[in-house]
Amino acid sequence: MSTLPTPSFDARKHSQHLIELIQLKIKEKDGWLSFAEFMQLALYAPGMGYYSAGSQKFGDIKKGGGDFVTAPEISPLFAQTVANQIAQILLVTHGNILELGAGTGKLASDILLTLAQLNSLPAKYFILEVSDHLRQVQLETLQKKLPLDLMQHVEWLDILPPSFKGVVVGNEVLDAIPVHIVHATADSLRERGVVTDGEKFAWQDKVLSEPSLLSVVTALNLPEGYITEVCPAASGLIASLANMLKMGAILMIDYGFSAREYYHLQRNQGTVMCHYQHYAHTDPLINIGLQDITAHVDFTSIAHAGVNNGLVLSGFCSQAQFLMNCGILEILSQVSPLDMASYAPLAAATQKLLSPAEMGDLFKVIALSKNVDEPLIGFISGDKSHTL
Repeated sequence: MSTLPTPSFDARKHSQHLIELIQLKIKEKDGWLSFAEFMQLALYAPGMGYYSAGSQKFGDIKKGGGDFVTAPEISPLFAQTVANQIAQILLVTHGNILELGAGTGKLASDILLTLAQLNSLPAKYFILEVSDHLRQVQLETLQKKLPLDLMQHVEWLDILPPSFKGVVVGNEVLDAIPVHIVHATADSLRERGVVTDGEKFAWQDKVLSEPSLLSVVTALNLPEGYITEVCPAASGLIASLANMLKMGAILMIDYGFSAREYYHLQRNQGTVMCHYQHYAHTDPLINIGLQDITAHVDFTSIAHAGVNNGLVLSGFCSQAQFLMNCGILEILSQVSPLDMASYAPLAAATQKLLSPAEMGDLFKVIALSKNVDEPLIGFISGDKSHTL
């Protein structure tokens, strides 16, 4: 951890306010806070959490900012390709788009520009964003990139609509939903929580007793010594989306595995990762409010949550396979390799999005649908739904 950059004085001061809030919550909870509650506060405490405060989160280290880079930030090719899948669903449903957690707004702006070219614009592009700061960032991005007529399609929401028809999109949303950390010991299943240790935080396990969580973890049949995460809140989100969706599809893009891989014997210390100024590490108890905290997604639990709530699993594959099925190479081929100034950055971005060593295999795409009979183009080849 010594290689991490040192936060500035102002950043440390900001962090201290959040630390004091979490210490107070721990005291209120008799000295122990579940990691899910800790992660919720660290990321989303109003005005103080990582996603709620005003620091730059998304950005390229070469351009001197942010903590990590998402696919829409790498190249417009990502959104242009995803838009082909969205256009197919909109053609079937005559519905709208709802993006969950829209980041900087780059994905939304590039999708809208592409759909305008395809003559496939929906009446509305809804954005559900819990962070007031990110709403402002999204507004500025969209106003900068979109003509006024396209801006009129965009509307921000505070809560999910009661009913919806069209496409729900979530890019790197599921990995930021707070998780519970569990630990299988010789004599019991335990939940890992956070306690105060002087001015710092420390881990402390206690016997897992909450019935619904205990039921989920017991079913995993974890070996002794195994530490991992479970995320009932992610399943809850999918259930809410299923109840809302009347006709259309939910596309979730994130990094993760099927349950078989997620709970593999070699992955016995879990998947929680933190990102701070483009450094990845595994200690969520430092840099409170200054770093992103994520966990990989168990796509099997996401699929089960959808199917158990009336959705159909319409596809599951790697990001690379999905983007190729949706025509990323055809879009790239529209730019001449002789125009090196234009072609070279697009080719480099395509490599990053598709390469197994980069985002291509670790990131997955899952589609859950309702009342859509047509096979989705993103999964016409290489569908791995059978692995869930």
